[in-house]
Amino acid sequence: MGRAFEYRKASKMARWDKMAKTFSKIGKDIALAVKAGGPDPESNPALRRCIQNAKGANMPKDNVERAIKKAAGADAENYEEITYEGYGQGGVAFFVECTTNNPTRTVANVRAIFNKFDGNLGKNGELSFLFDRKGIFTIDKSNIIMDWDDFEMEMIDGGAEEIDQDETEVVVTTAFEDFGTLSHKLDEIKIEAKSAELQRIPNNSKEVTTEQFAANMKMLERFEDDDDVQNVFHNMEFTDEHLDSL
Repeated sequence: MGRAFEYRKASKMARWDKMAKTFSKIGKDIALAVKAGGPDPESNPALRRCIQNAKGANMPKDNVERAIKKAAGADAENYEEITYEGYGQGGVAFFVECTTNNPTRTVANVRAIFNKFDGNLGKNGELSFLFDRKGIFTIDKSNIIMDWDDFEMEMIDGGAEEIDQDETEVVVTTAFEDFGTLSHKLDEIKIEAKSAELQRIPNNSKEVTTEQFAANMKMLERFEDDDDVQNVFHNMEFTDEHLDSL
């Protein structure tokens, strides 16, 4: 299995399913996509991807349509994307992606969370070298009706770096610059992904004690509870002992 796949699976095991947070995140993604490319998904690939992710998260169609309408209205909130970088316990690197309409509030909240768990907020850019930005496409196996070898060749042609699978899903990883190409390839062969996301995959992992792992997981949970935080990435190593402690 590829490291992007293993990282995704470990992270999935170590977090709670928060439907309301997921819907809020998709709503903000929709707002940014509409602002950048308009409310018509046919001419706005970013919005199409948001709608696709909403469907994969079982977000009601009415919610999606309301989010698009709100984002296209004259009174739409002005969101911007901001990233923050810092360290948790044991020297674990955290990369926090936010979408906010109040950067002053957001940076204060992010700093407070780092401080509460004995971490520290760093300078933007100082940790980016620890993460590779990748496109991650998750596909239900039931959506792949072509021969597997043909599917793999199509994915490679679309820029796939890794193709991993378990019993129910296939995860295709691309370089950041090939994200759009792979998305177009899936459209071309009429395969709908359950989700299509840009993630920051750590290029090395940091070993920590069970106590440090527990503290960092609490910090991760607090970040994910914050309304302004869209995604949190880290390079903490997961062990069976750590996962058993959750």
